Amino acid sequence: MSIVEQVRSFNRFYTREIGLLAKHLPESDLTLAEARVLYELAQSGEQSAATIIRSLGMDKAHVSRIVARFANAGLLKSRVSPKHGKQKLLSLTASGKKAFKKLNDGTAAQIEALVAPLIAENRQRLAKNMQEIQDVLKAKPVSAQHVQFRSLKVGDLGWITHRQAVLYHREYGWDWTYEGLVSQILGNFSAQFDATREDAWIAEIDDQVVGSVFLMKTDDPDVGKLRLLYVEPAARGLGVGSRLVGLCNERAQELGYRKLMLWTNDVLVSARKIYQAAGFTLLEEKRHHSFGMDLVGQTWALGLQNR
Repeated sequence: MSIVEQVRSFNRFYTREIGLLAKHLPESDLTLAEARVLYELAQSGEQSAATIIRSLGMDKAHVSRIVARFANAGLLKSRVSPKHGKQKLLSLTASGKKAFKKLNDGTAAQIEALVAPLIAENRQRLAKNMQEIQDVLKAKPVSAQHVQFRSLKVGDLGWITHRQAVLYHREYGWDWTYEGLVSQILGNFSAQFDATREDAWIAEIDDQVVGSVFLMKTDDPDVGKLRLLYVEPAARGLGVGSRLVGLCNERAQELGYRKLMLWTNDVLVSARKIYQAAGFTLLEEKRHHSFGMDLVGQTWALGLQNR
């Protein structure tokens, strides 16, 4: 399905599941629009009708009718604004607060009944995905200040294997054998991990993994290897890759390495620019056929003495 069809399909499913197509909401004689106005007044306190209209994005005439109905039912009261004589400030009466509590409790019970059959893992998954939908549609700007860096935790190795394989297939056409290579590399890293010679870093934005890099030992105690640098498309341009390489370089010096090596392919242009900017020099190029593609492999090195 196209993105438009997918959104419409989800809307039909969701509105049916939570009963938005019913005449009234659970435990209430209010429509959805009326409930939204009541909720706004209960949560945000005293405000003008104009403020409610802006907050909810509702039609002015529609809100006016709802306010009039609430006033006639004794659910809200109004007073003239001390700052603007022509403006009325609206707030809930005791009856209005009681009506809101009944509505809020009924809605909470309905949602709890909906999610009750779900196991804890699926509850967390649902909450996370719903938050992600909000974040994507809000399209809030992200800057370098939003990026956090941390060490490895449970689940990272599998996630990195999956994401690198998916991204490199999408962007470069590499086949599943690349996923096998990453699995092997990270499997060996995990099985033979040496905290005195190795390390890893994960980049996150709002608890979502957006990049990673690994420092791995080699047979030569003076030489470390930078491996599996990657950055999610949504985080590119924020300096994530450069920061990850910088962290790896700094740690390699702390651990006493005299040289840092890496192997990459020439099609990974953005990564190569990061390596060059960090001071790596190209030592060797060699053609090879891997991951279903004809590629040019490259070996880069960075001297760490007196840096």
